[in-house]
Amino acid sequence: MKFPWHSDKGKTAKGNAGGSYSSETVVQSQAVPGVTLTIAKMSFGRRVDLMRRVRELARRTEFLTASEDSGDKMDAALLRAEIERVYVMWGVKAISGLAVDARYAGVELLAEAGPEALFREALAAVRRETGLSEEERKNS
Repeated sequence: MKFPWHSDKGKTAKGNAGGSYSSETVVQSQAVPGVTLTIAKMSFGRRVDLMRRVRELARRTEFLTASEDSGDKMDAALLRAEIERVYVMWGVKAISGLAVDARYAGVELLAEAGPEALFREALAAVRRETGLSEEERKNS
């Protein structure tokens, strides 16, 4: 008996001949020429992991943002910055072509002492990977 969700059609001895998938994408930096960022693509498991990492920070940010107190507003801004850092640390898998203070710069060094323009560019690339594409928005 053949089930539609378990078809052997198109498979070879080495697996599915229908295609392959890369779980990462490489982005050429516009902010710092010569630097490339390897960004993790979104998957179900990675989405769950990211939500777990930012859940409590997002809750606290929302609460503090609703306050009229200037100290709470500042704390909310600090938490938003921490969420951005979590996104970059979670989504940037590798950095190539960047040295900071004569040391090879990985994602941790980028966040701590690297050029802010590159950090913002990395954040934007990660956010693009976490959202729906234009085509997916049209189909949903």
